Amino acid sequence: MTKNAVPGWRRMRFKKNKVWVETDDQGRPAIEKKRVRIKYQLDQPHEYRVNPDHLSELENGPQQTNSAKKRTKPKPANLDEQEDTTAHPENAVIIHTDGASSGNPGPAGIGAVLRYKGEKREISQYIGHATNNIAELEAVRTALAALKRRDLPVRVHTDSSYVHGLLVKNWKARQNPELVRALRELAGQFSDLKIIKVRGHSGVADNEQADHLATSAIDKKDAGN
Repeated sequence: MTKNAVPGWRRMRFKKNKVWVETDDQGRPAIEKKRVRIKYQLDQPHEYRVNPDHLSELENGPQQTNSAKKRTKPKPANLDEQEDTTAHPENAVIIHTDGASSGNPGPAGIGAVLRYKGEKREISQYIGHATNNIAELEAVRTALAALKRRDLPVRVHTDSSYVHGLLVKNWKARQNPELVRALRELAGQFSDLKIIKVRGHSGVADNEQADHLATSAIDKKDAGN
């Protein structure tokens, strides 16, 4: 048994990151429903289900030093930041999300605008008593859950540094761990998902509309509708 293999798991590369991949009796990636389970650390509690086409063998080369490992944190599966928000694939699902809380915590709502090949869908939901951060997370989760196809490119735009930090920068979920875990697991089901940080109230039409949808959900609840 090598340092790159333990019973049921072995080291491979997922995109640019080294990961542990669940294997079958022959030592090959264990594929179930066209997905393979991976972990960044064997002792981490959660797993990601990814497209096996994005896995590759480790290349032989110099080993990373312990100090370098401490300085580098891997990103969660198939989540990344895209600076140029205009360079989306033609067949991408474009999503803008926002969450709002009146009181923080207080009555909360979520909003999302989803676009795909000229079609548009809007989501506006009241989610009860919650913080603004919970509403921001729930907005992304609800938008992704609404997508029936997980094989299309998906670009999610959020103005929440909290959401972006958790999903792209791999921040530790000190609060709302169950919701964060569920969102990360859902995100891992998409073959090409990018979370893009945008500035709030900067004139981005769909971002402004998502904000309106979130606050409208609270207003309608307060009005008894």
